[in-house]
Amino acid sequence: MNLPKPKTVNVDLYVGGLSKINNIDNPIKLSANESALGPSPKVLELLRNNVDLKKYPDGNSNELKETISKKFNLNIDQIIIGSGSDEIISLICQSFLNEKDEVIVAEESFLMYRIYSQLNGANVKFAKNINNKFSIDETLKLLSSKTKIVFIANPNNPTGTYLNADELINLRKKLPENILLMVDDAYAEYVTKKDYKNGLELFKDSKNTVICRTFSKIFGLANLRLGWGYGSKEIIKAANTFKPPFNVSGIAEKAGSIALQDEDWINKNIEHNEKWIKKLYEKIISKNIKTNEPVANFLLLNFNNAKVNSEKAFEIFINNKILLRKMNAYNIENSLRLTVGTEEENNKFLDILENNF
Repeated sequence: MNLPKPKTVNVDLYVGGLSKINNIDNPIKLSANESALGPSPKVLELLRNNVDLKKYPDGNSNELKETISKKFNLNIDQIIIGSGSDEIISLICQSFLNEKDEVIVAEESFLMYRIYSQLNGANVKFAKNINNKFSIDETLKLLSSKTKIVFIANPNNPTGTYLNADELINLRKKLPENILLMVDDAYAEYVTKKDYKNGLELFKDSKNTVICRTFSKIFGLANLRLGWGYGSKEIIKAANTFKPPFNVSGIAEKAGSIALQDEDWINKNIEHNEKWIKKLYEKIISKNIKTNEPVANFLLLNFNNAKVNSEKAFEIFINNKILLRKMNAYNIENSLRLTVGTEEENNKFLDILENNF
């Protein structure tokens, strides 16, 4: 049988953090930057009661848009809902990228920026990070007449570093107006640094900046695949052209709306993260493992000066039923990424660290 030939795209597909490993039952997963405490109890109550599964959801996700609009004082017509923030990134790439266009990403940044750009025919240029941090100067060096989009996650995954408000504003000012800046706010809710402002705060009135957010992190809804974006009416109109109908389930939409309104649960997550990220950081650096100053809900661990290298460290934790994230896909040598877990999970990690490093 002769089938039509599929399109050939030279791209390395995304590989997520391990969820399981052979011969180990019920491992502790600290490899995917997921929420430590999980979803709001109010969301769990919704899921227990469920919704009408036989009917299509609202294709415009109006209830969730209204909740987002009220919570952040945003124009509802400038909101787009997606199946995770991944889909928002994909829709922006589909809307603006053509063959031989160029995008700029930090060399150590969320892999989906480069993947969706390449899938849409663009050439990806990689800006060097300086001290594991997004570099404005290195980004500006790569600009050309073909540059269409610059991506930045703030805080950045997987390095855990961030640009302060002045730096992020400076980046937008120094980029030509005809270049779209996409700011990924995936971990914004965790950040308590006084000099930090998220993309939504800084650029909600911008005509050439788009912001994406996710419910997969602090809100604990990773399995429901829900995210959203905000930009000018022109940007969102373009993205809606490529948005599939009914791309978000009614259950996910309702869960997201409830999660956004449960301020007590959000604050509980922030407090939990603040407490444990500091404890983890202090113990990790005491073992000569280099890591970033705590910002979000994860730490990038470098083992260059440690008792063991990252491969041996990974094995030690695996043997104790803890999964960390290898950094091979990011080309970050001798490093692992750790996500903040529950109190029990964090204490187990600290015990292993103390007894083996």
